[in-house]
Amino acid sequence: MPWKAVIGGSIGNMVEWYDWFVYSSFAIYFAGSFFPEGDDTAKLLNTAAIFAVGFFMRPLGGWLLGRYADRKGRKSALTLTVTLMSASALLIAVAPTYDSVGYIGAVVLVVARLLQGLSVGGEYAASATYLTEATPRGRRGFASSFQYVSMTAGQLVGLLLQIILQNTMSQEALDSYGWRVPFVVGAVAAAVVFYLRRSLLETEAYDEEEREVTPHDRGTIKELLAHKKEALLVIALTMGGTVAYYTYTTYLTKYLSNSAGLAKETATLVSFCALFVFMCLQPLAGRLSDRIGRRPLLITFGIGSMVGTVPLMTALGGVQGFAGALTLALIGLVIVTGYTSINAVVKAELFPTNVRALGVALPYAIANALFGGTAQYVALWFKDSGIESGFFWYVSGCAAVSLVVYLTMRETRDVALSRTEQASAEVPARV
Repeated sequence: MPWKAVIGGSIGNMVEWYDWFVYSSFAIYFAGSFFPEGDDTAKLLNTAAIFAVGFFMRPLGGWLLGRYADRKGRKSALTLTVTLMSASALLIAVAPTYDSVGYIGAVVLVVARLLQGLSVGGEYAASATYLTEATPRGRRGFASSFQYVSMTAGQLVGLLLQIILQNTMSQEALDSYGWRVPFVVGAVAAAVVFYLRRSLLETEAYDEEEREVTPHDRGTIKELLAHKKEALLVIALTMGGTVAYYTYTTYLTKYLSNSAGLAKETATLVSFCALFVFMCLQPLAGRLSDRIGRRPLLITFGIGSMVGTVPLMTALGGVQGFAGALTLALIGLVIVTGYTSINAVVKAELFPTNVRALGVALPYAIANALFGGTAQYVALWFKDSGIESGFFWYVSGCAAVSLVVYLTMRETRDVALSRTEQASAEVPARV
């Protein structure tokens, strides 16, 4: 295993997603600073709407930075994305409140989320293609699973910091200024990762492509349209997975505190413990996919999410304590692992090198904007309308659509990603 490449790509991804998720996990504290009117659900709806705005920037980021990664290299794109993320975290950290400048603070939040969306739209593809291309065939599922290990680690760091602040600061202090601390931490950490990523080596597949294909043939919409079927496949297979993922991760803490009635501290601890186990499962599932293929895991997720979401979320809504909430959350995250552990490698294996980053970035970002970014808002809208269970059926329906794709798509495990890899064995090529 090329551990330097795996660690280098992952640690930057961790900071990217720490900054991305910390907005959601601390929203329960800063919502009142920017939206003082209305009840708690209304305030959370406003912050969730701004959270969704970042997702709608992701297609633009996927296009611009995916194109950049295909033309300038995976390493250059990884460095650029973490720079943008550092700037956006710093903006949130210094955003003025409603009491001082009215809704200008909310405008600053929107600008910061737009920058985050631009960055993450490119980060996912740059990280997915880098981890996949930097690893030998037969280990790609295992290596690429560290993308969600690092994503989850970033969220865990955010939750751990939240737990520490909850136990060292009063509620009034957290609501007043304590919520700014994680954004300062994120900005500083991203600046450190910028220097770490500069020492990464470019992948063999990209170097090979750069020598043989002229720049104007790499990372273009024209080249992507030559692979329309694969692009549509990425959107469809992402649909159910992204909705389920955000339901059991970023929305879980709000659901447990706002609907189940658990204390915020208990809900945060449940999320932290469940996500830690979830993080540890990713490499195991990724390694399993290297042995049995990608499709079996995706199909297992599709069936489990379609059938299990309604009873699981219903039970979570009536849970009484920590143990019961943790058990149910773990069941949901085990199901989601069938998607998260391998979705990056599956998408990267669908496209040739000259359009791989763009092919992963743009369709994935579109699917996330439509389904992942709106998951929290849709959930809160159903709750505010008095039909909260409607959201559970929505998640199940999205999973059902993706399941059809999983059942009909081809297996990608043995595809060669470079000419050198193709020459070493007689396997299908995606070069």
